[in-house]
Amino acid sequence: MQKIQTQLTDKFWTEYSELIRTTVIPYQWEALNDRIKDAEPSHSIRNFKIAAGLEEGEFGGWIFQDSDLYKWLEAVAYSLRNHPDPELERIADEAIDLIGQAQHPNGYINTYFTIQEPGKQWTNMYEAHELYCAGHLIEAAVAYYKATSKRKLLDISCRFADLIESMFGKKPGQIRAYCGHQEIELALVKLYEVTGEERYLELSSYFIDERGSQPSYFIEEWERRGRTCIWAKGEPNLEVYQSHLPVREQSVAVGHSVRAVYMYTAMADLARLSGDEELHEACIRLWKNTTEKQMYITGGIGATHLGEAFTFDYDLPNDTVYAETCASIGLIFWAQRMLKLEAKSEYADVMERALFNNVLGSMSKDGKHFFYVNPLEVWPEASAKSPDKFHVKAVRQKWFGCSCCPPNVARLLSSLNDYIYDISEDGTDVYAHLFIGSEITFNTKGSPVTLRQQSELPWHGQVKFRISLAEKDDRVAFRLMLRVPNWYHDIQPELKVNGVTQSYNVINGYAEVARTWSNEDTVEWIIPVEAKLIAANPLIRANASKVAIQRGPLVYCVEEVDNGSPLSSLSLAHEPNLTEYFDENVLDGCIVIEGDGMFIDDSNWKESGPYQVYSDKRVPVRFKAIPYYLWGNRQAGEMSVWLRSK
Repeated sequence: MQKIQTQLTDKFWTEYSELIRTTVIPYQWEALNDRIKDAEPSHSIRNFKIAAGLEEGEFGGWIFQDSDLYKWLEAVAYSLRNHPDPELERIADEAIDLIGQAQHPNGYINTYFTIQEPGKQWTNMYEAHELYCAGHLIEAAVAYYKATSKRKLLDISCRFADLIESMFGKKPGQIRAYCGHQEIELALVKLYEVTGEERYLELSSYFIDERGSQPSYFIEEWERRGRTCIWAKGEPNLEVYQSHLPVREQSVAVGHSVRAVYMYTAMADLARLSGDEELHEACIRLWKNTTEKQMYITGGIGATHLGEAFTFDYDLPNDTVYAETCASIGLIFWAQRMLKLEAKSEYADVMERALFNNVLGSMSKDGKHFFYVNPLEVWPEASAKSPDKFHVKAVRQKWFGCSCCPPNVARLLSSLNDYIYDISEDGTDVYAHLFIGSEITFNTKGSPVTLRQQSELPWHGQVKFRISLAEKDDRVAFRLMLRVPNWYHDIQPELKVNGVTQSYNVINGYAEVARTWSNEDTVEWIIPVEAKLIAANPLIRANASKVAIQRGPLVYCVEEVDNGSPLSSLSLAHEPNLTEYFDENVLDGCIVIEGDGMFIDDSNWKESGPYQVYSDKRVPVRFKAIPYYLWGNRQAGEMSVWLRSK
């Protein structure tokens, strides 16, 4: 694929880009320095200062706490790439200096093992996250180098990667192991791509290929540790860590969902770079299982808080859901890599679904509060009092002791321009995966072309592209491939070229617009956007006799603030008569959907016990639904995505 630089011009998304730049990144820097009142402490910067010998004290936080700083630095890098900011760059450079001071002479960096357990490095690959943290360091370093051309963090990460490469593998004296939490695998691919060092690509392949080999390193290591673990009890659960089978033999998504999608991302990267068809086929099998049998309508994955994990096919409870923010971000990473393997709209559809719903919904409108868990049904009293639902929060939190999600959101949204297009190496195929206002310049067989996209999504389906050629070029030939979204519409999008309606072929879910272009040619892609009632597969028992509302890429929900409670008593009328309108008074303006519904008449229950003879007496109401990503921004209360249909 051709490397391109994309500039966002989209009103909807530039507001988020600015929020990340002006609010989220500064706020998270304060959190990393433990300066947010009434928020759980991060300990991150303090750990690095202690490891660097600048302060005295004990290690604080989780064993993987270093990764929060690395993800924050990666978000900073993407922000600087788009919006140079000398003061932010100065702060980042000082953080990088601190990381360098904490690095051991041999290249090793990890504040937990430097402070808490020196001398025990690499003795707990199952749980200690050393390579996971190294992976996030590498990702930050690559992004920062690309954004600023400064090599300091890249050199720090290369020294660490060189140490890892010397220690892990199949050669005599090396550790034949891999990390309990996948991440370094995809990071090493990025390091290879920016340095050209084949050793890093080979090391990534080793970690992927070695995983699941028998006998299990995790079990042998556990035996050597006297059968002790940090958190887990009993013998290591290999399925939780996706190490129960060699990766090429896996076909069902199991275990910790973030670990899984990070690994699948690396597998897709390696399949693309190596041409490994067996690895590619494993990616396809795992994709189908994940997205067709274990994904929520919001793009969330991971059904249970026990192990933050997948459970089994079609087990998708709404009220005890986990759907960790990081897992949906990892799903987006994976979708992007699958698109690079083969441009199929199903990958971009999932990327869009997770982005607009689960990921956006995880952050408040003010950029200072976050969800770790993204439920589809909330009853605040149960969240506060039921031990099965403590993990489900009715309001977003300022920060978390385990705060992997907030900086992950920041790094994804600040790099959003990398997910919109793919362009073939010779520039003759241009794929528009996401309809987000933007501008790119690329080369088609040596001729520069500028493509400007205007988009009215998510509220309206009008998308327009304008082609600009260099003065020396009268005409340039290439294919513009436009995704046909899976929004459950019955009418195909309308295509116009220079104002004239055109027929088109659909290839792998993309409308093909192949022609020789002239300067200032325009393409209009008019996509039907209207509210639809969506049913779940009957095998998803949690949603039996229920429907959800989706409009374009947005899933909708009902909140107590608009509809009263209990929302569990609300059902659709036989003819719901959905209407939609833009309401500028709701959360800075959004399209609201209203419909006819029925509430169970509870007037006879006021003084009675828990049960009585059934009565179908119901009270008609007009309910209101808002986009799911906006829920919880007004006041704490009940929320539900799925509504009873009868």
